[in-house]
Amino acid sequence: MEHLNVPPVNHVKVLGGQGWVGLIDHLGSEATIVNAARVSFGKLKQSMDERDVKLLNYLIENRHTSPLEHVVFTFSVHCPLFVRGQWHRHRTWSYNEISRRYTEIDLEFYTPEVLRRQSEDNRQASFFDPAFHGGQLREEIRRHNRLSLELYEKLLASGVCREQARGVLPQNMMVTFWGTVDLSNLLHFLELRDSDHAQSEIREYAVAIKKLIKPIVPNVAAYFEKKGQVW
Repeated sequence: MEHLNVPPVNHVKVLGGQGWVGLIDHLGSEATIVNAARVSFGKLKQSMDERDVKLLNYLIENRHTSPLEHVVFTFSVHCPLFVRGQWHRHRTWSYNEISRRYTEIDLEFYTPEVLRRQSEDNRQASFFDPAFHGGQLREEIRRHNRLSLELYEKLLASGVCREQARGVLPQNMMVTFWGTVDLSNLLHFLELRDSDHAQSEIREYAVAIKKLIKPIVPNVAAYFEKKGQVW
């Protein structure tokens, strides 16, 4: 039996290799979208032509989103706990996650490769300052991770239940979850999370997801590329 926190074959690494997102499965194609849009005509197509691409662009441009909901993706995500917290704000996704009530194996912790400074005029923003040398602080983060794990293991060894012992594990503990979402809601997620206003860490995951789904929905990607977005 494989461990859930091992990346699937089709995955992209992020956060300097400490995290990843993988495509587990998908349902439907771009032909599914145009077939759904034309379902009242009672006809089905197996491939896309120029007319279909124009219809697809029209649907996206005018936010006729229901045909896009017939295409569904399932991802496996390995990320810090604080990224998972942001991700789960998107309640249109379905989630299942490794639970520390049931297992204490394979615990990992995220240490940022670079520490950013807090923006002085925006509580939700940070910025990279090349003059800010955080090497010693990063070592302090690693030390904190190690001490938290040691306390967690001590609690377990003393007979404390996992569901209480996990309370001492920090926000940068790595978690693994499955997330399933339809294409319409995924595009909304990408709009928000691959944005200058998004936190840098979750933005890396959004960029990685674009790489994973582009071969499946190339004309959708092309639509946004024509709008100046990077896919």
